[in-house]
Amino acid sequence: MNTATILVVDDEPQLRRAMRATLADLGYSVIEARTGEEALEMLRHETPDLILLDLNMPGIGGIETCRAIREHFDIPIIVLSVRNTERDKVEVLDAGADDYVTKPFGIQELLARIRAAIRRMPASGDAGPHVFTDGDLSIDFDARRVIRGGTTIRLTPKEFDLLKFLVDHPNRAVPHRKLLQTVWGPDYGDEVEYLRVVINQLRKKIEAVPSKPKYLLTEPWVGYRFATHQEEPVA
Repeated sequence: MNTATILVVDDEPQLRRAMRATLADLGYSVIEARTGEEALEMLRHETPDLILLDLNMPGIGGIETCRAIREHFDIPIIVLSVRNTERDKVEVLDAGADDYVTKPFGIQELLARIRAAIRRMPASGDAGPHVFTDGDLSIDFDARRVIRGGTTIRLTPKEFDLLKFLVDHPNRAVPHRKLLQTVWGPDYGDEVEYLRVVINQLRKKIEAVPSKPKYLLTEPWVGYRFATHQEEPVA
């Protein structure tokens, strides 16, 4: 049985009732909010393990709610929406969501996404460094802390997990599918836009010049590579 607590944020009572019944049957604890404002207020005294967040709600809406949550919390967020364009997905991921599920969805698909979001990326043991330092960039993997130029940089859970996996495999081109299946889960592999968004966000946070990355390099048609020495980057 599952012991995680899930916050369902949706203005549709019927969907909230259905999600509560289904998730409770599987052992999850379920709490509910009808709006983004209500969800943010609830997070002042509740700490769920995962948030299911509807994109189209009255008030501040799903995108702004996601951004507001990310300013203070590292809780995994799965956005639910009837919209299914790549632009919509990119906007959601750019706001800090971990995943995007299109309505209507199959319950087994959603449950798989929930399990993947709650689970942590497999530890790589002693294979990778505990601390990476280069110039003004320092990454403490045990503390999950990144410092650049003396300033602590806040990363989302997926940003940190992706960065860690790349640093654990330095100077090596890691394919898109490998990154997706390691960081998001085995059911992923074709969601290359997820990687593009998270890599772009990471570059903004850890690179001195994001448009000319020193560390997070693109391997065209293959994937990405973390460079641990100065070399001519591929943007």
